Amino acid sequence: MRRRLFLQFYVTIVLSLLLVVAAAGLMWRAVQNTSTARSAFDFAGELAASVLPNAAAPVAEQKAALEKFATSLHTDLALFGADRSEIAAAGRPLPVPEDWQETGGWIHAPGGHAWAIALPDGRWLVMRAPRHAPPRHPALGLVGILGAIALAVAIGAYPIVRGLTRRIERLDEGVVSLGTGDLSTRVKVEGSDEVAALAQSFNRSAERIEALVASHRMLLANASHELRTPLSRIRLGVELLKRGPDARRESDLEQDITELDQLIDEILLSSRLEAIETLDRSEPIDLLGLAAEECARYPDCGLDGEAVTVGGDPQLIRRLIRNLLDNGLRHGKPPVDLTLRAEGGRAILIVADHGGGIPATERDAIFEPFRRVSGRTSSGGTGLGLTLVRYIARRHGGDAVYETTGPTGSQFRVTLKC
Repeated sequence: MRRRLFLQFYVTIVLSLLLVVAAAGLMWRAVQNTSTARSAFDFAGELAASVLPNAAAPVAEQKAALEKFATSLHTDLALFGADRSEIAAAGRPLPVPEDWQETGGWIHAPGGHAWAIALPDGRWLVMRAPRHAPPRHPALGLVGILGAIALAVAIGAYPIVRGLTRRIERLDEGVVSLGTGDLSTRVKVEGSDEVAALAQSFNRSAERIEALVASHRMLLANASHELRTPLSRIRLGVELLKRGPDARRESDLEQDITELDQLIDEILLSSRLEAIETLDRSEPIDLLGLAAEECARYPDCGLDGEAVTVGGDPQLIRRLIRNLLDNGLRHGKPPVDLTLRAEGGRAILIVADHGGGIPATERDAIFEPFRRVSGRTSSGGTGLGLTLVRYIARRHGGDAVYETTGPTGSQFRVTLKC
């Protein structure tokens, strides 16, 4: 199952934040409620209760005792009555205990945090950190927490982000290498997210481009060779016609021009079919009717089958049937039989002849452009007929294969998507 890239980022950030919140909570609890700090203030409260006069003592006596106590502790102290009114103070002003406080705790004040201690007789003693400790602004705590969050998120997200950017960098290097002409460039596929899918798409595209370029180079090389023969004959025919009219030479010249025109047409069609993935047009085709029309053009061609309707380009399907019939009559031995049937949502078209067949070592290569069976004398054709048959079949959701029928005869089986 593919992991979505945005989920990786989202989960990483959420987990990092949860980790920071948990750590901050533990730290805050440790600062606020550690047994060491609370025990120290509780001890100071018990000590203050034993040192300070009782609540009924004069205010002056309570103030003197408080100042002496503050001097010995080197801190700021303030004594408040049960009604939270100030009785005495020593040092810098201290905040009044909060109304919600019952047993004591931290009090936040501009001059620095203080600790309120409830004395046994109902009075309140408020203490601040020793005077030599510099006061800390409350915003510093918030800045520290935010800094810790940022640091935790940065540490948690770095492996994910770096792994992602490293793969994207490799993709970029692959694109640059492919753009400079190295068609063998491939990138390593890692993971199962969108970047991995992009790497797979890049590799498929690179393979497709490499195959197309190699095919076009081969097609160009073979086409240039094949074009020389009819062009040479046409040049020779024109030179001979300059000496005087000759009906036979004129007929041969027309045949050479027709062959050249057919070759150019099939080269262009082959190149176009190889480059496209989908057809330019598609419509319902009565395959049996189309096959009957093509079989009627040949005297030694038989047709047997059932009505089948396929979707596609009728001109291309007509070219497919014609090329198969031409191939059987030209390179095989008549009669040529065409059989048509429907099977499993596909149209099955079989063309068989009674010739000598094709050697086993060359059956896989007969669909390659300009490939001719070795040892067989040329009997016309461009060498692209079967190549076009396979291209057309594949563009119609099927394929074309060669099948053996015995010691003699050739049989081509074409499947088309209904």
